[in-house]
Amino acid sequence: MIVIMKPGAKDTDIQAICLRATEMGLSGHPCYGVEQSTISLIGNDRSVAPEDFSGLAGVERVVRVSTPYKLASRQSGLPSSAIKIAPGVVVGSGLTIIAGPCSVESREHILHTAQLVKANGAQMLRAGAFKPRTSPYQFRGLGEDGLDYLVEAGQATGLPVVTEVMSPRQVERVAQTANVLQIGTRNMQNYDLLLEVGRTDKPVLLKRGMSATIAELLLAAEYILSAGNPNVMLCERGIRTFEQHTRNTLDLSAVPALKSLTHLPVLVDPSHGTGRRELVLPMSRAAVACGADGLLVEVHPDPDRSVSDAQQAISPEMFAQLVRECHAIFGVLHPESARTSATV
Repeated sequence: MIVIMKPGAKDTDIQAICLRATEMGLSGHPCYGVEQSTISLIGNDRSVAPEDFSGLAGVERVVRVSTPYKLASRQSGLPSSAIKIAPGVVVGSGLTIIAGPCSVESREHILHTAQLVKANGAQMLRAGAFKPRTSPYQFRGLGEDGLDYLVEAGQATGLPVVTEVMSPRQVERVAQTANVLQIGTRNMQNYDLLLEVGRTDKPVLLKRGMSATIAELLLAAEYILSAGNPNVMLCERGIRTFEQHTRNTLDLSAVPALKSLTHLPVLVDPSHGTGRRELVLPMSRAAVACGADGLLVEVHPDPDRSVSDAQQAISPEMFAQLVRECHAIFGVLHPESARTSATV
């Protein structure tokens, strides 16, 4: 059961509802939104009626939700989420394109790349400072130095920064400077990490696990939401199948499926989804056509010399074409949105 509060509801109203829930054998989990807060009532609520809470101060309505991912579900009655990342950048309002290299390779490299993606239409900068790799002998990022270089590049270009956190102990450090905390595919079900980012107020980009179902992705999002952070974005990045021609199988059917099941924004990563440079542009076009709210694209000044994932990195020139064509497709599908970026 979800209690949806009126805009501007007081903290004392929320606390009173949580206390009432405890008295009825339930636990209340508040999720504080910018404009509107919700409270998830967890437990056996079969003997509890919506009317037990609907008359309390600050309550707008109470919704009984049958799905296990209660806060993420469209059944909650919440409108489609639009998540403000920084002034002028909102995910879920227009088409948001995030770009940058797989890894921060040096200070000069990330500063140069940030300038290139900004000039060619990126609205956010992505790169890895901490890199989870299949082999311990592969390049695993520059760590905290890489994070500092990435943040410097974001500040120099005015681009909000997206980067991955790999463990709960990294969250506080990264959250102090990055605009968005990314949870990678290998950590989608790292529940301690999900709860830790859920305790921050930073937007979270949650990537689908390489073998995860849609329901498992939504339940992972529920961990973050239940910890109090409503600013969650989902990312389809390809799943593992028997096919070996591509790095992964990019499941674009997940995009409209997720849009029907959740109010959270849905992005697509065609770079990891295919692992092949020549497929990034066509799959980006397809992602926008099937309803994605944004794209996460790997761009490198000299793709063949990228220290990680070189085979899927595209050039700045290819990225410029991608931006033009994807915004054109988005404009056809959403003629009411004349802007070519996700702005406030």
